[in-house]
Amino acid sequence: MRRNNAFRLAAVAAGVALAMTGCGVTGSGSSAAGTSAAAEGPVSDLRIMVPNTPGGGYDTTARVAAKVMEETDIASNIEVFNLAGAGGTVGLARTVNEKANGDLAMLMGLGVVGASYTNDSEAKLTETTPLARLVQEPGAIMVSKDSPYKTIDDLVKAWKENPGKVSVGGGSSPGGPDHLLPMQLAQAAGIDPKDVNFVSYDGGGDLLPAILGNKLGFAASGAGEYIDQIKSGEIRVLATSGEERLEGVDAPTLKESKIDLVFTNWRGIVAPPETSEEDKQKWIAALEKMHGTPEWKKALEDNGWSDAFATGGEFSAFLKEQDQRVADVLSELGLA
Repeated sequence: MRRNNAFRLAAVAAGVALAMTGCGVTGSGSSAAGTSAAAEGPVSDLRIMVPNTPGGGYDTTARVAAKVMEETDIASNIEVFNLAGAGGTVGLARTVNEKANGDLAMLMGLGVVGASYTNDSEAKLTETTPLARLVQEPGAIMVSKDSPYKTIDDLVKAWKENPGKVSVGGGSSPGGPDHLLPMQLAQAAGIDPKDVNFVSYDGGGDLLPAILGNKLGFAASGAGEYIDQIKSGEIRVLATSGEERLEGVDAPTLKESKIDLVFTNWRGIVAPPETSEEDKQKWIAALEKMHGTPEWKKALEDNGWSDAFATGGEFSAFLKEQDQRVADVLSELGLA
C-alpha cells in the first residue's frame, strides 16, 4: 500500500487532467500510402504487445482490435502477447529495443506515459513510432457485490469519516489514470489526498480478483475491462467519471451525484523506433480499415469506449504533448 503526498498528487492531478480533457473524438489522419497498402489485401503475422497482465484495459483493447481485423479480413495470424512489469515500462523497453521491427506494435495509454517517469525508465514513448490513438473511456468507481456501499454517497461518507481505512485499488502505477482518478475524487469530496490509502496493481487483470474478493474499499478503473462482471452483477458500479452516463452501465455520473469531477482515459498503439515508412503505413492502413468497420463500432459500444481515433501527425503531436505535460509536472514535484 502507498500513501501519497497531498501537494504532489494535487499538482499531478491538476496538470494531467488538463491534458486528458483534450482527448475528444477526432478524425483519421489517413494517407495515400496507407490506402494503397490496405488495398493490397490482408496483412499477416503482426504482433501486438500488451505491457501489462491479461484481462486489463490494454489487453482487452488489443485482443478486440486483433479479433476485428481478423474477422474482417484486414489482417491474418495476429499474435497478441503480454509482457507485464513496472507499470508497462518493461514492455516499453522491449519496444524501444526492437528497432525497425515492422511487424511489432505495443498497445499503450496514459498509464505508460506516467509510469515511464515514475519508474525512471530509460526508454521513453517519444522514442517510439506513433501509429494510432484508438479509444477513450471514463473511469468507474466500483465495488464487489458484497460491499456495504450501495451508492457513491455511501462510499464518500465512509471515506470521509476514515480515509485511511477505506483502501482504493487501481490498475496503474502512480501518475497513471487509475491513480489520478481516486486522488482527484478525494479532492472533490473534501478528502486530503495524503490520507488516501492507494493500492497499485499491474493492470486490470491483477486488480479484478481484489475487487471480487472484497479486499478493497473500492476500485477506480475503466469499466470496459470489467464489463462481464458488471453485467453479471459481481461488480457494482457506484458512479462513472464522464460527462454523460456510460451506456450499458446502470450508474450515475459523479457530476449527477453532486461531485464536481469529469475524468477520461485514452489508449493507442505505437511501433518501435526506426520503423520504415512502408511498415508504418501498413499498420496505419490496417487500423484505419478496422476503425471503419461495423464490428469495431459494435466493440466500442460493447466495451463502453468512446471513439478517439487519430493517426499520423495528429496522434504524434498528441503523444508528444501528453508526454511533455506529464514530464513537466512530475519533474516539478521531484517524481521524475
